[in-house]
Amino acid sequence: MSRLSLYPVTLEGANEQKKRQEIREYFHNTFSLFEKIFELLKDDDVFYNKSEITRHPMIFYFGHTATFFINKLINMKIIKERVNPEFESIFAVGVDEMDWDDMNSGNYKWPIVSEVREYRNIVREIVDGLITTLPMPLPIDDKSPMWIILMAIEHERIHIETSLVLHRQMPIELVKEVKEFNICAHTSLAPQNSMIDINGKNIKLGKNKGHNLYGWDNEYGKYEERVEDFKVSKFLVSNGEFMEFVQDGGYTNKEFWDEEGWKFLEISGAKYPTFWVRESDIYKYRTLSKIIDMPLDWPVDVNALEAEAFCRYKSRKDGVTYSLPSEAEYRVIYEYVKLEDIPDFHESRANLNFYHYSSSCPVNEFSFNGIYDVVGNVWQWSRTPIFGFDGFEVHPAYDDFSTPTFDNKHALILGSSWASSGNLIMKHSRYAFRRHFFQNAGFRYVISSSDIEKQSDIYESDELVSQYCEFQYGDSFFGVKNFALECVKIATKFVKNRTKALDLGCATGRATFELAHSFDEVDGIDFSARFIGVGVKLKNDGYVAYRTKTEGDLSEERRASIEELGYEKIKDKVSFWQGDACNLKQNFNSYNLILAKNIIDRLYNPRLFLDSVHERLERDGILVLTSPYTWQESSTKKEFWLGGYKDENNKEVKTIDTLKEILGKHFELIHVENVEFVIKETQRKYQHSVAEVSVWRKI
Repeated sequence: MSRLSLYPVTLEGANEQKKRQEIREYFHNTFSLFEKIFELLKDDDVFYNKSEITRHPMIFYFGHTATFFINKLINMKIIKERVNPEFESIFAVGVDEMDWDDMNSGNYKWPIVSEVREYRNIVREIVDGLITTLPMPLPIDDKSPMWIILMAIEHERIHIETSLVLHRQMPIELVKEVKEFNICAHTSLAPQNSMIDINGKNIKLGKNKGHNLYGWDNEYGKYEERVEDFKVSKFLVSNGEFMEFVQDGGYTNKEFWDEEGWKFLEISGAKYPTFWVRESDIYKYRTLSKIIDMPLDWPVDVNALEAEAFCRYKSRKDGVTYSLPSEAEYRVIYEYVKLEDIPDFHESRANLNFYHYSSSCPVNEFSFNGIYDVVGNVWQWSRTPIFGFDGFEVHPAYDDFSTPTFDNKHALILGSSWASSGNLIMKHSRYAFRRHFFQNAGFRYVISSSDIEKQSDIYESDELVSQYCEFQYGDSFFGVKNFALECVKIATKFVKNRTKALDLGCATGRATFELAHSFDEVDGIDFSARFIGVGVKLKNDGYVAYRTKTEGDLSEERRASIEELGYEKIKDKVSFWQGDACNLKQNFNSYNLILAKNIIDRLYNPRLFLDSVHERLERDGILVLTSPYTWQESSTKKEFWLGGYKDENNKEVKTIDTLKEILGKHFELIHVENVEFVIKETQRKYQHSVAEVSVWRKI
């Protein structure tokens, strides 16, 4: 059988050249498979269609995964030059119905498809060369440059599956068949489902940093739970089993839906699963590229809200309480059937990794010790909201992969699907989606006595974000005033027109809100979604809770309220966005003020920001820069430092002098002063620094 999709590589090995070749093959297979799935679109015009209103057009996803390689390699200072700055800006940030998602089509000028194909070819060559030449001591760990390559490969593997879901939602007349994607050709009546007794046990989740397979940040750490005895369905819920719920009016009976579920029905108008097609009172089924007779014994594709509604329906019908399994219960099932992790687990044993089909197949085809489809066929919704294990740490290359989903709104999906590959089919993988999203996902049910606890705010467990919350919203120390407020006071003294302001490097958003007292419209932009999530939560929920360290492992809870801060009446003037100061999208312009607090010495190439910042300001607009000038190679390679070194003539180079040289073409320096700031690390340890504030007027 031809291998449409290769198995992922392990991190260990004794032969460096052999490992490089394995990674090269895996990379090219991933890159080519991703491009192959876009052949499903009927022609290039379809790339500009949205298959789902809350998503970008497909051209975005076609460019996104390639720009991810370049953006991460740039940000981690593995390469120095961009391939196409415009592409690497407009294709950078996807959407997950976050408040900072930019869905304004007017802010995007999509390129032609052939240009993106050529861009992908260039990126392919660059990455291939890096795989051959980057330092790669074995085993590969998360500090290795090769880890960033693997990260980008696994990111593209995710988008192989999610893009297929979007293609499957595209109107049928806009897609075509591709011979490599063979659909399962057999079906029968749905098997009768039944329950299997599972003995409870103590479960440990999470893996250590020495694991032999690539992992995302949320997979590492420790979590323990005692799982009590429970029962689990033998099969995934099939189309045939779900049909009874539909025909009994399940989609119109409010009794079976929670508030979020009923809102989903009102918005979507759904009367049956999204991949069912109703023709003359007969239900048919949508595969990737064609509509077929309803395969009653294939698993139903639904979102979590539909799955939960079915469980309530079946509970009333049978007089027993059914629910979706928890993450811990799923691990008990995994261990009950004695599943091995890849590469020891062979893909032929399940419907995954495109090995058998490019579709679902009968729910009674792949047995695991009497329980079917423990992995593969379709993902299985859980009742567990994703959270970070004890010891969770973000990876600096992708600090917003997981944390924006730690919001009690994203439910874990378990077990993988026919389109899952790479990290997606690993034992420890943890992926979560909003409960109304569609994936290649279905469900099985359990009878369980265990409850799921709502997770605490992420800011209570994210030490760095909590530290910045305290810095911006907490107490003042040693007589030093709040830095964000002092910067705003200085900046606003020099601004005449107060229509629009940008708080660049806004962190948790204090200055962004404060500027709204003086400006009609304020954008807060930060590279990290972890930080802007604080401002968004404060704006939407009216508060943010966080913890500050006192000593050792001890901490105390703090809380900032939008009412106490005095921002309730001005919050609607404020918008938060994720962005790279060195490569902002073009729509961020026409500002009267740009306040860039303490970011100059943290940018990977500050000249990229400074050389073009004048283009984003109106005439007589004000640019305010603050920085303690703590240049360090971990943030900025020395060749890009603006100061803090001696030149070839042994002359000291000061940052303010370089700023005058760069900005002098378009600005006049009108004010300089020093402003102190204090950052609390623990109850008895503080950072006391002095930033130089320079104020520049555009000429």
